[in-house]
Amino acid sequence: MRKVNGIRIGNKISRLPVIQGGMGVGVSLHRLAGTVAKEGGIGIISTANIGFREFDFDTDPQSANLRAIKKEITMAREIANGGILGVNIMVAAQQYEDLVRECVANGIDLIISGAGLPLKLPELVKGSASKIAPIISSARAFRLILKSWIKRYDYIPDLVIVEGPQAGGHLGFSYDELAENKQSLEDIVLEVLAAAEEAEQELGVKIPVIAAGGIFTNEDVVRVMELGAAGVQIATRFVATEECDAASEFKQAYIDATDEDVEIIKSPVGMPGRAIRNAFIKRVEEREVKIKSCSRCLKSCHIDTAPYCITKALVNSVKGNTSNGLIFCGSNVSRIKSLTTVKKLLDELCGV
Repeated sequence: MRKVNGIRIGNKISRLPVIQGGMGVGVSLHRLAGTVAKEGGIGIISTANIGFREFDFDTDPQSANLRAIKKEITMAREIANGGILGVNIMVAAQQYEDLVRECVANGIDLIISGAGLPLKLPELVKGSASKIAPIISSARAFRLILKSWIKRYDYIPDLVIVEGPQAGGHLGFSYDELAENKQSLEDIVLEVLAAAEEAEQELGVKIPVIAAGGIFTNEDVVRVMELGAAGVQIATRFVATEECDAASEFKQAYIDATDEDVEIIKSPVGMPGRAIRNAFIKRVEEREVKIKSCSRCLKSCHIDTAPYCITKALVNSVKGNTSNGLIFCGSNVSRIKSLTTVKKLLDELCGV
């Protein structure tokens, strides 16, 4: 195994070059994110319906989510012991601007934003110490965001996360692109690195590029960093850790998954997503799942056309009711065979 260096976030540098990907609903909260930060990586809390355990979530999800952000960041910071903490906030979230402002108000180190183009993000963090990073799946998206941020806010991304087609959850590719499997993560990373180098020559500022999607081993980490990536973002492998915030049944679903269990589904938000095929997905296909209520969590999801409530499906699974829930995963989930700890996983990934 080969040892690798950390990632610079403003005036902070992580000991290890690993960002733990944000996983919602409730898969990556304070315990996982705080432990990753404590052990030298960058821990990420997912804000996607983060207040699902609050007493008033069913009646007032907006207030519940904002209240939970403060709680989760506070608890994560107690665990992190000075390590770097961030959040993942989906552009598609109805509460997007309020979620960003609440995270900034609570002094979060890093805001990662995808599921749409975060064109207004610099405005929302203005005057704060919080750093920001868009998630993109192409050099074209990188150039678009860079041009927009500079023109409107004179702001250059603090880093950029390049998510390839092997990632889990919602994906920034069309169904045809995923079916054709023409581009690898390495291809996209090289294209974005070339665009970042052009920007550096013009602006005099280096923009760190982080590779994400399908990273599983130390060899994977070294390979993309030798291409020029400043680090990696990994999500799927952190589910099968003792510190992951999801229920044991959720973790076991990862351990039990085979290659045949993984498929691309159509999410109610209109985007393709990668998930473990289970009894719930089969019932969705047979149109047996009914929506009883709507928390209006995402802009592109509508109760009259959605095949099921994605919030309810994700909450069920993270609480352990996996047969009635949606289980997002990365393409390599079948390679996970047992539970481990965050420290052991980070040591393995980084050649420590």
